[in-house]
Amino acid sequence: MAKKSRKTKSNKEHNVVHPHFEHQGHDWHPLDDDINGRRDKKYVKNIKPRSDGQAELMKSIDEHSLTLAIGPAGTGKTYLAISKAAEALEKGEVERIILSRPAMEAGESLGYLPGDLHEKMAPYLRPLYDSLGDRMGGKKVRQYIEDGTIEIAPVGFMRGRTLNNSFVVIDEAQNCTYGQLKMLLSRLGWHSTMVVTGDPEQSDLLEGMSGLSDIARRLDAIENIAVCRLTDGDIVRHPLVADMLGVL
Repeated sequence: MAKKSRKTKSNKEHNVVHPHFEHQGHDWHPLDDDINGRRDKKYVKNIKPRSDGQAELMKSIDEHSLTLAIGPAGTGKTYLAISKAAEALEKGEVERIILSRPAMEAGESLGYLPGDLHEKMAPYLRPLYDSLGDRMGGKKVRQYIEDGTIEIAPVGFMRGRTLNNSFVVIDEAQNCTYGQLKMLLSRLGWHSTMVVTGDPEQSDLLEGMSGLSDIARRLDAIENIAVCRLTDGDIVRHPLVADMLGVL
């Protein structure tokens, strides 16, 4: 009977809703133990590419300080970038991981959201948290966020910084303007790696405002910068994703 009581208590604690997200209809918090569920029995320590494009992307990240991963949804751009960041941190190659992603339409209007900076950004960074949890486990992610080893930095908060000894991931870069991307790229410091991911075909900005395609075209000519262009053939989600993107 006592054993049943403990189980009930555990389930009750697991379903507690964080106060900052309760009124928004969310039942998830970036530091919740639930993130551990992402690291299931299918977890493997070493990530292997599932396409030629992914192999090229992984090699580029290893060999270049700045890599732009351009391609459609489902090609593993973000997951591979996060995996490489976690790997670099665990090997001691960098001191911290910095994640930045535009808040919805790059307007960076976060003030109306409740909570501190991490909590304001949580809904937009869910895919990054999921990938981190898969590679590191929830407890380690929680610890690293609390001690600053993993930092969440909205695009608007990156200005004026120099990011040394860091692995920087700029996700959903198609929602950044040319000026924002130029600012972000110039943050790169010594002993750091930066990966910029995005799909120019899925920008939420008004037509002509996204700077990703222009930035990628200009940087493609620089020898020490890698611009990896993934295609529909690199999509590793459900096969219908590639079929749909081919006609939409």
